Amino acid sequence: MKYPLVSDLAEDGVPVSVACRMLKIARQPYYQWLANPITDQEWEEAHRLNALIDAHRDDPEFGYRYLADEAEEAGYPMAHRTAWRLCASQGVFSVISRRKKGKGTRPGPPVHDDLVQRQFSNVKELNTVWLTDITEHHTGEGKLYLCAIKDACSRRIIG
Repeated sequence: MKYPLVSDLAEDGVPVSVACRMLKIARQPYYQWLANPITDQEWEEAHRLNALIDAHRDDPEFGYRYLADEAEEAGYPMAHRTAWRLCASQGVFSVISRRKKGKGTRPGPPVHDDLVQRQFSNVKELNTVWLTDITEHHTGEGKLYLCAIKDACSRRIIG
């Protein structure tokens, strides 16, 4: 905001009218700001932000939607979009983050031979061709690996 700059120039002996003209601002808003440097909206947003930070301190896993609900219970109602804007401006984020899809590493070379030449639809017998995949999930206690085994004939998870 340019208004504190006008005050600094005025303290150095530059007339307010000259300082406002140099900064290309009107004098009336400067004098209004001088009478009340913090607007009611800024004051309300500061209280809302404090409520969000307090809720985040209590449970850092909460995202902005849950933080907005907690702030509302504390007496500071706000829209989720407002909570998102305030949290983003102060760097208040959940410790559980979502990774963006497609931004990971490229898959490496296959670790085994493709014995069925990727022909999965013409399997006629149970328990002859199985498909598997493994995924990794980050938890508060460390990494969790999940592996599913699917029968290609019945298309059911068997393990």
